[in-house]
Amino acid sequence: MEEERRWEDMDTDCLVNIFRRLGLEDLTLAVPSVCRSWYRASLDPTCWRVLKFRGLDFMPWSNLSKEFSNRYGLPGRFSFSGFLKFCVARTHGEAIEVELPLLFGATLNDLTYISLECPKLKKAVLPNLQTEDEPHLPEIIGRWHELEQLEMECKPSSFQELVDQLRQNCTKLVSLKLYGSFKNDDVSAIVSKLPKIKSLCLSKSYLPKDKLLEILTGCKCLHELIVKDCIGFEADEEVSKRVSLSGIKIFEHEGSKLVDEFGYETDECDPFYVQVI
Repeated sequence: MEEERRWEDMDTDCLVNIFRRLGLEDLTLAVPSVCRSWYRASLDPTCWRVLKFRGLDFMPWSNLSKEFSNRYGLPGRFSFSGFLKFCVARTHGEAIEVELPLLFGATLNDLTYISLECPKLKKAVLPNLQTEDEPHLPEIIGRWHELEQLEMECKPSSFQELVDQLRQNCTKLVSLKLYGSFKNDDVSAIVSKLPKIKSLCLSKSYLPKDKLLEILTGCKCLHELIVKDCIGFEADEEVSKRVSLSGIKIFEHEGSKLVDEFGYETDECDPFYVQVI
């Protein structure tokens, strides 16, 4: 009887095709431990083109932190920055997607490192930065000339400058997702400087009805608009008519309302500081 073929004898291209579908925890801990051929295959940059850090547990007592430190003989305490640099180094500049965690979030130095070492990014999912670091975001994001999708936790204070960078350097951008307070200048910047945007998600934002209508009218290429759980508008007859005329295929607005549960129409008054006399 013909001897059964062993896993470690599989063709390297087949192994790479399998490994590129795995998450970072498997790539760093499980796969390299099996055999030398699997370890060699896991070093192929193709396996590291998608770097999804979100969803991993980076707490010092987590299995990932402890096992990674033990396997690679890390001196001192495990750090997210160290793990990030380890993974980015494996990409050899070929990464096309990065998704950073919310907690244990990336620092300004981490984002700068990624922007320099991963110039071919097509999708970036970024956490909040410290307020004092936000002015650096436009320069960082502007380095990704191939960027098509950008997701951020909230609208940064440097939003106007960010949109300028997207217009000048990220000409392939078609999808933008973030939340915050969108007023006259913000919406005007999206409409005038990102005319080719196809997918826009502003859920959980402050978005007045007139600004929503401006987006519907001004963004000619838009085919998906997600504005769920917003404050500032209701999807009335006028909005529905404008959506119909715009040609948008996907319009999600569930949970959006004109005022919040405290009765405020804008974001200018914090209900927690209102005294009832």
